[in-house]
Order: sequence, then C-alpha cells, then structure tokens
Amino acid sequence: MWQNATIHYFCNVDFQEFITQGEKKYLPNLSVDMVIIGFHEDKLKCLLLQINEKWLLPGGYILRTESIESATVRILRERTGLPDPHFKFLSVFGGPDRKFTKEWQHFLKSHNLPFKEDSWINDRFVTLAHYSLVDFEKTNPVVGNLDEAFAWFNLDELPNMWMDHKEIVLAAKERLKNDIQKEQVTYNLLPTEFTMPQLHQLHQTILDENLDRSRFQKKMLASGAFERLQKLKKDSPGRNPYKYRVKKS
Repeated sequence: MWQNATIHYFCNVDFQEFITQGEKKYLPNLSVDMVIIGFHEDKLKCLLLQINEKWLLPGGYILRTESIESATVRILRERTGLPDPHFKFLSVFGGPDRKFTKEWQHFLKSHNLPFKEDSWINDRFVTLAHYSLVDFEKTNPVVGNLDEAFAWFNLDELPNMWMDHKEIVLAAKERLKNDIQKEQVTYNLLPTEFTMPQLHQLHQTILDENLDRSRFQKKMLASGAFERLQKLKKDSPGRNPYKYRVKKS
C-alpha cells in the first residue's frame, strides 16, 4: 500500500446540512462510484478513501441539475485532479439490502453528530459504477468533505471495505482483462511516451500471464494505434528502446 498522509476534516455545520437537506440538492437513492486504477512499480493499484477503519471507492452523488455523464466527469476531476480523465461504465450495483446504515451510524457517532434512521443517506442506494485508467504519476488524489485519508492499494491486496465496494473493484479488474483484448485502452495507464517493454509488462500484469514479447510487439504495431518516436542519442552505452505514443485521431 502506498498512502498519502493528507488528512481532511469537515465542518460539522456543513455536514449536518448535507444530512438534512442533501436530497433537495442530489438525486436520492442514486450514486456514482469510481474504480480508479493506476500502474505503479509493475502493480495495478486502486485508489481508495478512508472513513474510520474502513475503506471505500471514490464516488459521489448526482446533482438534480446534471446528467450522469457530467456527474461522473465532475467526480473524477475532483478526486484525481486530471482535466480529462479516462472512464468507462462498468455496471449497476443495487441489491435489495444495499444500505450503509451501520457505516453511517458508526461514522456519525465517532464525530459526535446525531444519527437519524429516516435520513436519506440511510435509504437503499443504487450505484452506477465506472472504472477509470489513470497515469499514476500525474494523478493528484484529493480527499472530500467526509474522507480522512486516501491510499493506493494493490488490486490483489484490498483492505476491509464498505459494503459491496470490494466486489465492485474485483468486477472492474475482470472487466479490464476482457476490454484490453478488444480495444486499446491500456495506454491510459502509462506516460504519454512509453516503450514497448513497458506496454508489454503492463499487459502481462493485467492478464496475469506471460506473453511472448516479439508476438506482442508485432500485434501492437499492427494495430496502427501507436506512433514510433525518433530515437534520441544517449551518452551511456546499452539498449535504448524506441518510445511510442498514441496516434492522434
């Protein structure tokens, strides 16, 4: 786990207004959750937020005045600091018992705030889950009004999470495996300029299997999606692989 030590404290007055008046501003019973995935030290990592002793996905509520897509873009920009973040719709999660009453009760009690059973946040919530592939080094996570900290976790080493959030992360992991065999999306996890060995290692990590390097490179180049850059001279001896970037449409 790689963790940023940033801690954010919310204003009790603002939060009480959110609890009591939030359903006038946001669509009740509907939310957006984001599985934000980065690639760091040859590992796929997921950005999570901490509330008390549990972790949850970055997400948010949908303003009554905005579309689902606009809400998704807004939430991603707020959480990652990226101006034009990648994202894809994953699935709808909305089991009949999908409520966070126990989590909210514990949270409010720990911050000396009143808990009301009939609050809109204690109702059943259906979430529209998306996944987003980001450049780890360019992502600047930001905690919200409720979160205490954020951290990147390996997808294979997830912590104790709220409700069905772990299920959502694992669904995104499997979806990514399928998606990269149909379309080029993995470059979103790399810097703007990257080498074929980097792309090769990334695909091996996602698929969790060894891929023949020569065949992989031929396949990638045959896709026509990448532009090879001019090789730069270097002072030290040794291999100097070409760098590539995604062709501009």
